[in-house]
Amino acid sequence: MKHIVSVSLGSSKRDHSFETEILGEKFLIERIGTDGDWDKTLALVRSLDGKVDAFGMGGIDLYLHVAGKRYTIKDAKKIIAEARKTPMFDGGGLKNTLERLCINYVQDNGIAEIKGKKVLLVSAADRFGMAEAFDQVGAKLTMGDLIYSVGIPIPIHSLKTLQLVASIIAPFVVRMSFDNLYPTGDKQEVIIPKYSKYYYEADILAGDFLYIRRYLPEKLNGQIVITNTTTREDMLLLKQRGISKVITTTPDMGGRSFGTNVIEALVYTFVNKPVEKITPDDYYEVIKKLDMKPGVVDLRSLDA
Repeated sequence: MKHIVSVSLGSSKRDHSFETEILGEKFLIERIGTDGDWDKTLALVRSLDGKVDAFGMGGIDLYLHVAGKRYTIKDAKKIIAEARKTPMFDGGGLKNTLERLCINYVQDNGIAEIKGKKVLLVSAADRFGMAEAFDQVGAKLTMGDLIYSVGIPIPIHSLKTLQLVASIIAPFVVRMSFDNLYPTGDKQEVIIPKYSKYYYEADILAGDFLYIRRYLPEKLNGQIVITNTTTREDMLLLKQRGISKVITTTPDMGGRSFGTNVIEALVYTFVNKPVEKITPDDYYEVIKKLDMKPGVVDLRSLDA
């Protein structure tokens, strides 16, 4: 049995374990949260290194990829440095492949109309592939990187502007303490409605779920959410807040969707290449082989 573990800086309340069989291979897939405790995170990686087949790095990205440029998040290097034997993945490879496919699949198969719709992508710097896909299918895109990542209430509406902004601020942002950039530990349980007008104006809310959740208004009016890493409790919360449908970029596994870091680690086990030689084409090939499709939940029919 292959064993995949996502070690996450996030809340342990979101932990999940799932056994499955994929293409004749048995898998144990786990997500273990450390409640924002960096020492516990590093110790957990050290204790499992060489004993599992692949790690996911949860609750933090190693890189921000924007228009072909890569910015390394300083704090993430501490975690990956402890994985000396077992390869570790932050999900970036799937954000640039699977999430692109998801947006096109949703549009082409009538799951949701995206063309011409107002889309709030809460943070595009960590999901540039998704941002490009929205732009290519003709969405009216608002990117909230300045609004929700650094607290400057200025929306970004073009990829060129995002690229310019990223080139200016990313070199500084990636050196900041990650705890100041993204909710970790108990902060993931807190909802602080903020700059809510961008939520109300949107037809679709997209991107990292914890960012979407953190600033979620009390009551919305039927918006669709495109995200991942959602539990049943998350679905119930979104229903209560007025969301009509949730589309997850990663498939349902045991009643919830895992993060891209977990699924990228899973995909890796089907790629017969060293990590440094894996290309987007390799990811596309395995995604096709595994027939990965977005998860779709109509919240109007979800029982409380």
